Amino acid sequence: MKSKIAEAVQLKYLPVAVVFSNERPDGAIQFQEGKYGCVVAMLNAAAKGKTVVFDRKTFGCPGGGAGLGFGNTYKNFPGGIGNFLSTGNPEFCKTEIGQKVVKQLPALEHGEGYQKSPEVAEQFINSLPMIDVPTEYVIFKPLEQCSENETPKVVVFLANPDQISALTVLVSYTRGSYDNVIAPYGAGCHQIGIIPYKESESENPRAVIGLTDPTIRTKLDKDLLSFTVPYRMFIEMESNVAGSFLEKHDWLKILERKAN
Repeated sequence: MKSKIAEAVQLKYLPVAVVFSNERPDGAIQFQEGKYGCVVAMLNAAAKGKTVVFDRKTFGCPGGGAGLGFGNTYKNFPGGIGNFLSTGNPEFCKTEIGQKVVKQLPALEHGEGYQKSPEVAEQFINSLPMIDVPTEYVIFKPLEQCSENETPKVVVFLANPDQISALTVLVSYTRGSYDNVIAPYGAGCHQIGIIPYKESESENPRAVIGLTDPTIRTKLDKDLLSFTVPYRMFIEMESNVAGSFLEKHDWLKILERKAN
């Protein structure tokens, strides 16, 4: 499925479909069981043409498991997820198990500092729309490679500020309201997974701007964020490209600036 939106805003990378499935795609890349990995790195791979697959044993890290929709994978986070997100757990890191964990997650010792305290961090985790997806696999693949019998849960665009502005306007093109896009706090995988999944269940879903998590920003081009939309919102947006501002003077001038 070719995207009119991607062509009109001149995306650098392919739109990515997030698909729930009980069938593992042939040739898909996947994390090794028990090995640490970042979901955003896999999103990058899909945006460059690869098909990526995750299951309940190969989601890369606890944040990835939760973000992809494999339940609350933070429950057994070594040293405590609240400590990790806030002030750290140096005492745990002195233990035999902690010394092994901190090699993969060095921030655990002194904390990422994203929340003021472990208590606030735990409140944040408890506020997330955790789900357990109804399938064995979650798949990232280029939208244009989806078959007719595949219906994505959400579609992820990697976009620069000009393109984010265009996508924001296009979402609101037929809606007559101002609050059609949100930029919620969370890990990058939350912002492309469970948060837009939750929006997809709403009568009036909103688009989600994401990849604002500093931990994963080094894995992205510095001018890119994600813009994730439930699939039915994507279809609505696609139908509104023709005749919209994307064919008119101001946007065309922005494209000229991008080319120069």
